Amino acid sequence: MVNVLTMYMSLLRALMKLVGVKPQAVEIEPGTVMRFWVPSDQTTSNTKSKPDKPAVVFVHGFELDGILTWQFQVLALAKEYAVYVPDLLFFGESITDRKERKVAFQAECTAKGLRKLGVEKCTLVGMSYGGVVCFKMAEMYPDLVESMVVGCTVMAMTESISRAGLERIGFSSWSEYLMPDTVKGVKDLLLVATYKLPWMPDFVFKSILEIMFDNRKERLELLQELVVSDKDFIVPRFSQKIHLLWGGDDIIFNMEEARNLKEQLEGKATLQFIENAGHLVQAERPSAYNKHLKKILASLHEDGKKKIRVDERKN
Repeated sequence: MVNVLTMYMSLLRALMKLVGVKPQAVEIEPGTVMRFWVPSDQTTSNTKSKPDKPAVVFVHGFELDGILTWQFQVLALAKEYAVYVPDLLFFGESITDRKERKVAFQAECTAKGLRKLGVEKCTLVGMSYGGVVCFKMAEMYPDLVESMVVGCTVMAMTESISRAGLERIGFSSWSEYLMPDTVKGVKDLLLVATYKLPWMPDFVFKSILEIMFDNRKERLELLQELVVSDKDFIVPRFSQKIHLLWGGDDIIFNMEEARNLKEQLEGKATLQFIENAGHLVQAERPSAYNKHLKKILASLHEDGKKKIRVDERKN
């Protein structure tokens, strides 16, 4: 039987072309290549021209690659914003021969890729594992990251947060949950990650299993490096504006975790919940998510224009 996900990806690629987004391979360094979905008018990998539209970078979680995770948001926003969607290393078509597996390396490679694509300032939009990468990017590259919209995530996966999350979802390890090797395992993953998973025939879950869970060895290594000890984690001081946009029924990182994260950010963040949505809120309730996201991005863009006017007056 033809893999239905492969067929869908062909359709999705055509839809992305219609809204002005294309895939592009970016060599980060010899042996490390990341695939980014970029504006179709992106000319060369070394262009330094400033885009007419504000740059928005969507960073995916551990379940799917970039464009499958953020398809509804890209389709809704590509006309107004310069949209960039990376596949993190060992997802989609991104690969490295380096041995590093820490979140910091994902952040470093993503930032280098954006620089090569000519992005000088951007807003990051991330969820789950991608949200952790976003926080690390904001910490490491404050000159690149102006603001963030993240949700269903944590600043860092500490041992205590990890234990609590696993207890809520009823799994013994993140690898057991996030790296299924059976159709039932894929179904269980999505049941946990959604408020109400719509009925789908088993061949759909089988297609996901066949396509989305390659590079198993490397992804298991990513998960091993994800959890950090509580005593070693120090909350960074962020200069960026941060908005938390959450699925109100997420059980992986629930409302308590969201409020704890807001408190950690010490007044730097706003927090909004979308009801009847789980961990995959951007896919489960895309219209509601996009409505909130558009308002946030519009406010950030307006604040940016005001800052430019103030700076111009000073000069």
